[in-house]
Amino acid sequence: MPHPRRGSTTIEQLLTLTLLAILATITILGSGPLLDAAAVETGAREAASLFALARDNALATGTPTAVRIDRARHRLVVHAGADTVAAALFAPSHIRLTSTRDSMTYAASGLGTGAANLRLVLSRGHRSDTVVVSRLGRVSRQ
Repeated sequence: MPHPRRGSTTIEQLLTLTLLAILATITILGSGPLLDAAAVETGAREAASLFALARDNALATGTPTAVRIDRARHRLVVHAGADTVAAALFAPSHIRLTSTRDSMTYAASGLGTGAANLRLVLSRGHRSDTVVVSRLGRVSRQ
C-alpha cells in the first residue's frame, strides 16, 4: 500500500517564493506615495510647531526670536539671541525645503518683523505641503 505524499516538491516551493516576491514588490512600490504623504504631513506639522514655539518664546521672554531656514542642510533652527531654542532636521526623512525667505524673526510683541510673508514648501517625491507665516506672525498650512 503506497504511503500518502507528505511535504512539497522544490518546484512548488520555488513557485510559492516567486509569488510572495511578486506580491511584496507590488506592496512596496504601491506604498511609496503613501510614505511620501506621511513624511511631508509630519514635516509640515513640525515646521508649523517650530514657528509657533518661536513666537511663544518671543512673547514669554521678551527676546526677539528667529527661525532660520537652512536649505542646504534641510533643517530649521530656532534662535533667541545666541541661544538655540529648538531645531528640526528634515534630511533623514528626505524632505526638501524651499522658502521665500531665509528666516523669520518675531519681535518681543510676538509680531513678525520684515516686509513680507514667508512661504516654506516641504516636498518629497510628488507630494508637497506649504507653511505660510504672515507678517503678523500667524502660521497657517496650505
